[in-house]
Amino acid sequence: MQRNGRSRQDQEHGEGGLATDDRPPALRRWGHFTAARPRLMIWAGVLLTVAGLVLAAGAMDRLVLSRFESPGSESVKTRAVLEKEFGEGTPSVLLMVTARQGTVDDAPVAAAARELEEELALRDGVADVASYWSRDGSPTLRGRDGKQALIIARMGGTVTEARTELATISPEFTRDEELFTVRVGGGDEIFRQVAEQSRQDFLRAEMIVFPLVLLLLFAIYRRFAAAALTLGMGLFSVITTLALMHLVTYVTEVSTFAANLALVMGIGLGVDYSLFVINRFREELRLRRPVPEAVAYTVGSAGRTVTFSGLTVLVSLSCLLLFPFPFLRSFAYAGVGTVLTAVFAALVILPAALARLGHRVARKGPAGNSRTPEGWWHRTALRMMRHPLRYGVPALAVLLALAAPVLGLTFGTPDERVLPEGVSSRVVQQEIRDNFAAEEMDAVQVLRRGLPGTAANSAAIEATALALSRIPEVHQVDALTGSYADGGRIAEPGAAAERFGHEEDTWYSVIATHEGLNHDVDRLLSDIRRTAAGEGEGPDQVRIGGYPAELADFRAQLVDRLPLVLGLVLAVTFLVLFLMTGSLLLPAKATLLNALSLGVMFGALVWIFQEGNLSGLLGFTSTGTIEPSIPILMFCVAFGLSMDYEVLMLSRIKEEYDRTGDTLGAVATGLERSGPLITSAAVIMAASFATYASSGVVFLKMLGLGMVAVILIDATLIRAVLVPVLMRLAGRANWWAPKPLRAVHRRWGLSETEPAATETAETAGAAVR
Repeated sequence: MQRNGRSRQDQEHGEGGLATDDRPPALRRWGHFTAARPRLMIWAGVLLTVAGLVLAAGAMDRLVLSRFESPGSESVKTRAVLEKEFGEGTPSVLLMVTARQGTVDDAPVAAAARELEEELALRDGVADVASYWSRDGSPTLRGRDGKQALIIARMGGTVTEARTELATISPEFTRDEELFTVRVGGGDEIFRQVAEQSRQDFLRAEMIVFPLVLLLLFAIYRRFAAAALTLGMGLFSVITTLALMHLVTYVTEVSTFAANLALVMGIGLGVDYSLFVINRFREELRLRRPVPEAVAYTVGSAGRTVTFSGLTVLVSLSCLLLFPFPFLRSFAYAGVGTVLTAVFAALVILPAALARLGHRVARKGPAGNSRTPEGWWHRTALRMMRHPLRYGVPALAVLLALAAPVLGLTFGTPDERVLPEGVSSRVVQQEIRDNFAAEEMDAVQVLRRGLPGTAANSAAIEATALALSRIPEVHQVDALTGSYADGGRIAEPGAAAERFGHEEDTWYSVIATHEGLNHDVDRLLSDIRRTAAGEGEGPDQVRIGGYPAELADFRAQLVDRLPLVLGLVLAVTFLVLFLMTGSLLLPAKATLLNALSLGVMFGALVWIFQEGNLSGLLGFTSTGTIEPSIPILMFCVAFGLSMDYEVLMLSRIKEEYDRTGDTLGAVATGLERSGPLITSAAVIMAASFATYASSGVVFLKMLGLGMVAVILIDATLIRAVLVPVLMRLAGRANWWAPKPLRAVHRRWGLSETEPAATETAETAGAAVR
């Protein structure tokens, strides 16, 4: 179909100043290049894999641990001042001493405990130590029954250095002695054990994922060569992503938890893209194309889809870089690396391998015309489009019902309950909750700038301490002038009180009740700040620090950045889909459908992890809240993967529409060609993430179950029902865009569609343009 001897696409290229020659599209030319040099490409892949293995082998040792803190926040600055001026900081490790007989006040127990404290203070990596016995018998460091007391310590160095030292200290100080037993706890010990558990889960997942995926791929292909090749692309992505992460560690911090994401996403995306490319290669072989031509046409069509798909996932995960937290940025490094390596494998190594293997990966059966789809997906799509409201309304109702719990989403802070029951640090923390009136480790540190900690200011210091002790959620206040509770002094200042004095400033240790920390921490911190500031004082004179404040600042900055991240993810993916389709409605519908599937995922998180449903079956303890960084990570990952499936599907639908101009037929044919692939890819991706559902760490369990939910919903109700329903209701308007944007798409849109196909679509779509 030509106009004046030139196709419409040729005319458009000429109008835009582009080349008007008849050369094949760029990706098809690349396909010809790889098919002509398969050995070169394969050996390049082998060399990259070997180099990747060398770098990946040392990656885990370079990855670091992170605390829940916001760099540059008030709480972090306060901690720095306290360490510099007072030699104090936020304690992160504790030893729980439990007397075998009598109480911790008995002379032999007290003497042995002081020796234990001195021994801990001499260990490398321990910055300072205090205890019930050296803190003048502070009530918050003694259990209610008198049988238990605490030794608290602050670790020096980075969090990774601290927890590395703790890995040696913890087993050595876990003791059963004649007078008492000693158990190790505290925040650094809790999250050291979380990291240790996640490493074990990573190794266990490796042992499960690879054979499981190979079996699933063999069931899909019924060809071992195709199954092994697809898994090989996933392995290549995992190995080279870990290698890239190793290189990134020389520039910035990368969290150990990012390796878990690299494993499942490397396998998932590597398999996704390979499935799509190999399936298209099989179609081209069934059209009786020679193997080199089949490779070229495969790269020209499926390669474009893989490129677009990778771009959408990359955009979603890159937005994690907007958060100023090394923990979340680490997942961006892992995600971006996974996308780049998976796309590289699909466009460089895989085509060369297909050129070598040829018909050994072909579908069994006679060759022929593959353009006559009459399978289940084709029939289902037609059925949905014949009765759009009959099927669409119930499907929408089910999705909204599954997403409804998200309305009760409550963000909170993590604690020891991220670990399984029976883990030592969790047991210690639970005993503190049960037997101690408050927790010294979670004291709020109030820094009063400009008020020297000297005897001359005793009256002002005491007045503030008394006022702080009257706050209902505050159990005890320690200051230069003594200890206070319920508006009165409960202890005279001893040697331990000297730590609050400095020639320029002073500070207070405000120890809240368990209830105060478990409920509205932000209100408690606000009350403490307002009370400490008093009247007529500048905002910089009072600063708040300590572990509760660090968590609150982390959460606040996370939530503040969230609208920017969400908006950027939606805007950029919308733009990518517009450049792919030339339509405004299709990107809008894709965003809406992805929002529905993400709503289901967050609804499941709230129903299971916040409300505690199925907690016994799944083996975790609900805290009544959800730590915010994990859902944000899951949003970026899930949105990218949902758009991944959207691109795979829309590319086939648009290809058929460009060829025929028939929207309904294009939807049915496109779903028939992409639906089985998306379902297969979803099953494999879900199986990969599901390996973390049995993790002992709640964070990984949330990631596993949440991603399984969104992937399966997305590949079933969304793709099988709502996509054809909405395409049917929109009709030709699916492809509409205003004239200026059509010009933008003609100039900048990325397309590998054949000129003749484009001409057909232009003619058929003229009625709505």
